[in-house]
Amino acid sequence: MKAGNCLRAGLAFAVLASLACPHRSPAAGLSLLHHRKPVAGDAAQKKGPSASQLPAFSIPVEPLGFYSPGPYYEGQRESLVSLDFLDEDKLLFTFRAPGLIHRAIAGDEERQIRAEVLTLPKGTLETEALWTLHDHERYLWMLHDGHFLLRDEETLKEGNAKLELKPLLQFPGPLLSMEMDPAQQFLVTNSQEPSTPKPQEGQVTSPSTAEADVSTDDQGGNERRDVVLRILERQSGQVMLVSRVRAAVHLPINSDGYLETLRGSGQEWVLNLKFFSGGSKVVGKLDSSCQPPVEFISPTEALANTCVFQNGRRLIALSIQGQKLWEAASPPTQIWPILVRSPNGSRLARETLTLDHSVEDFAHPLDVQDIKGQLVEVYDSAAGTLLLKTPANPVLDGGGNVAISPSGRRVAILNGGAIQIYELPATPPSLHEAATSKQ
Repeated sequence: MKAGNCLRAGLAFAVLASLACPHRSPAAGLSLLHHRKPVAGDAAQKKGPSASQLPAFSIPVEPLGFYSPGPYYEGQRESLVSLDFLDEDKLLFTFRAPGLIHRAIAGDEERQIRAEVLTLPKGTLETEALWTLHDHERYLWMLHDGHFLLRDEETLKEGNAKLELKPLLQFPGPLLSMEMDPAQQFLVTNSQEPSTPKPQEGQVTSPSTAEADVSTDDQGGNERRDVVLRILERQSGQVMLVSRVRAAVHLPINSDGYLETLRGSGQEWVLNLKFFSGGSKVVGKLDSSCQPPVEFISPTEALANTCVFQNGRRLIALSIQGQKLWEAASPPTQIWPILVRSPNGSRLARETLTLDHSVEDFAHPLDVQDIKGQLVEVYDSAAGTLLLKTPANPVLDGGGNVAISPSGRRVAILNGGAIQIYELPATPPSLHEAATSKQ
């Protein structure tokens, strides 16, 4: 593909748009949340409202070795848990293993992650493993074929249901973020790498190729480091685009191209689809008091998370043909939305932190006591119908506590000391399948 040359001009606009309202990093919550000493009754206050339906069955997590993290972690946006479906009847549950805290040496933040494969509905432990990771960012992404990607600093490994790992890609520096298109053909990565006098094209190595030709930090550790944005093919590691940027960039892509969010007049934002093959088209225009984060939830549908000044947020789903499909509002008492989609694009979960008052500005820091819980809402992606509404407890503002099965029929939520499994109505054909059948 010739995307490397086609994208560079348009990428500048995407980079500027993303920098205007970047995705919040895990550490960014520290400037917004103030921690007080926990008081009696905090746990009860954060149970949240009852669910709109009862779970089909539950799996207690204490026998699995999981214990709720303390209030210290609230506001840190750390990735402490990852709950994922390997298939309809098998869950991968990974979490920070409690134990001794390892002393950080020269920036090292070592931690232990326990991984367990559970069969449904009884929650029988099928296999387990203990992984050593070296930061607190998101570490696991599920693939559609029952495999998963595990990130540790600059390394990506691929794992299977037996928790067997094999090296996949090696980057010249630590990965700051990673995203995939809905079909999981491509990766969008941001990595922190040494700055060189003549920047290279950012080689990424696979186990079958030579090591990347980049300079390493000097002995004094004073080497300047840049953020490098790449789009690459997942299976081959072939780099389609590489660019050095000032900060990590969120770049939503599908198999055809990527979406730019461009500023219009007033509160108007223009969604522009830039094709890998060249050219572009306007997908739609939105009104938002902030730059709306956008992502593909299927190859043919994008979801924008717009801001309505003093009135919370509004999800707006659009087709790539420019048709507005549905909207779903949330009040200003719900903050920090995280989106989780089913592999076939038929179902979408939005989880938010709930407060006891609205947040109209950030002039005064929030207190941990202001957080009353975490709410999960599951929608039908095609029609926007609300299918499930339930709390999640403990509050995990870094996400990872919600999963949707490959068919979209089951939703798993970590809540109240158990993994609760909800059964949803049968899903219609996915948008991707419908588009493929028409072709």
